[in-house]
Amino acid sequence: MNLSVKSIENVEYMIEQIKEKLKVINIGAIKPSHFDEEMYEDLYDIYNLVMNKTSFSPSEMQAIVEELGNLRKS
Repeated sequence: MNLSVKSIENVEYMIEQIKEKLKVINIGAIKPSHFDEEMYEDLYDIYNLVMNKTSFSPSEMQAIVEELGNLRKS
């Protein structure tokens, strides 16, 4: 998968990977349909941050989820 290409499929993939890595309990709170290609670069940055860390403090997890919330489509 080439994540350097903006596409809905890549957005969906990154969201699913972030949810899996963070072990998000309320899976319904973060859905790929909440995001679009306009936020791609920001989402890609979050994806890289999450994938490159081995563990997260509770405050880091909260900050990541809040940032994802800020990126959601209105």
